[in-house]
Amino acid sequence: MARPIIGIISNHHVIHETYEVQATGLINISAVADVAEGVPMMIPSEPGSVRVSDLLEHCAGFVFTGGRANVHPEEYGEDPTEAHGDFDRNRDAITLPLIRACVERGQPILGICRGFQEVNVAMGGSLYPEIRDLPGRDNHRMPPEGTLEEKFALRHDVTFSENGVFHQLMGRQSVPTNTLHGQGIKHPGPRVVVDGHAPDGTAEAIYIDGAPGFTLSVQWHPEWNAKCDPVSRPLFEAFGAACRDWADGGRARPVLRSA
Repeated sequence: MARPIIGIISNHHVIHETYEVQATGLINISAVADVAEGVPMMIPSEPGSVRVSDLLEHCAGFVFTGGRANVHPEEYGEDPTEAHGDFDRNRDAITLPLIRACVERGQPILGICRGFQEVNVAMGGSLYPEIRDLPGRDNHRMPPEGTLEEKFALRHDVTFSENGVFHQLMGRQSVPTNTLHGQGIKHPGPRVVVDGHAPDGTAEAIYIDGAPGFTLSVQWHPEWNAKCDPVSRPLFEAFGAACRDWADGGRARPVLRSA
């Protein structure tokens, strides 16, 4: 069987202040190719160039990547403020309807960082503009200085619900993760199950209740060192297996269910 095509949502960048591009990190591509065992296909976040219906037809599953721009707060009924940071309305226009369509169809999705937040917003949830400003919360942002290894270093544990989806998948109830985000879940969407938390209570792992297919999403960055990391590898392997099932006749593989 041919490897499934897995769409990787890309982000808008400007090179040398003049040349606009859509790009994704090589670590996203490697995680999809080497661990999920799929054919990585970059999806430009340009609604004038791609249609959700075409993406659903050509890809077996989708990785909703991290990105510096945030989901626009109007998407969850709030006004933008300076604390909300930069936005990418073109990406919102692609990802939010694509997530809802995949959930309904049972087509696999994996949300990472901004992608994790997109899944919550697409399913009716809201976001905090800045986690570190909340009483009792830690600073989850990327360290401003250091090498990539230092920026993506393991910084806190995530604890999963006992016998929940992530606990079953990882074989452990608590795992160490990196953390490189500013925003986070405020109110989970009606079907969004928060299955893992950081020590300060920040939501870190979710899935969609009652969805027929794979809908796991995480706030950290499992694409970093995905081939060797004992937490990242099972996540991408399970996602890849779900994508192969979908490519093999549109068979939805549900996430593990709580015991």
